[in-house]
Amino acid sequence: MTKLSKRDIRALVIGVVCAGAIVLFVFGTKWLGRWMAAEASLNANRKKLAALDISQAKLAGLMEVVPVFEMPQAEQKQKFLFRAKLDEQLKKAGIKNEPLEFLAVGKSGISPRYRSVRLRCRSSKCKLSKVLDLLAALEENPYLVGVEEFKVECDPKKRKDFKLDMTVSTLAKSAGLAL
Repeated sequence: MTKLSKRDIRALVIGVVCAGAIVLFVFGTKWLGRWMAAEASLNANRKKLAALDISQAKLAGLMEVVPVFEMPQAEQKQKFLFRAKLDEQLKKAGIKNEPLEFLAVGKSGISPRYRSVRLRCRSSKCKLSKVLDLLAALEENPYLVGVEEFKVECDPKKRKDFKLDMTVSTLAKSAGLAL
């Protein structure tokens, strides 16, 4: 190897700097293009969010419309919570009922991790207005999933007295399965 002259060294340095500049330009333009696209997307999403901005009064109104729901607990705990809340709703509506009875637990059809727990309620006598009050208040039960059966019979002797037969259901975690 011979010694490189100052001119050759200068040419090599300029070549390396130019090669580095080319590589930096190629990757820098790609990065800058991605940055600009991300910034444009962010600005578009901010505009969409600004258009969705609603007042606190509207938000409070929407939250009242949405029913309350509690996530299912273990089966025994869920049964207790569901029965207690339904019993409280029956007392609040003024309906005197026979003891609440649980029906056979079945698969929920939603997931193998959950089971459907059904609860039957039978009342002795009540007024139609009380039955309708209960029906309107059922959505406030955070454990209620659905009303399976709702049957109201009129007493043939006293037309103002009704008998209520209702089956409601909730979901419970299957025993032995952890989420």
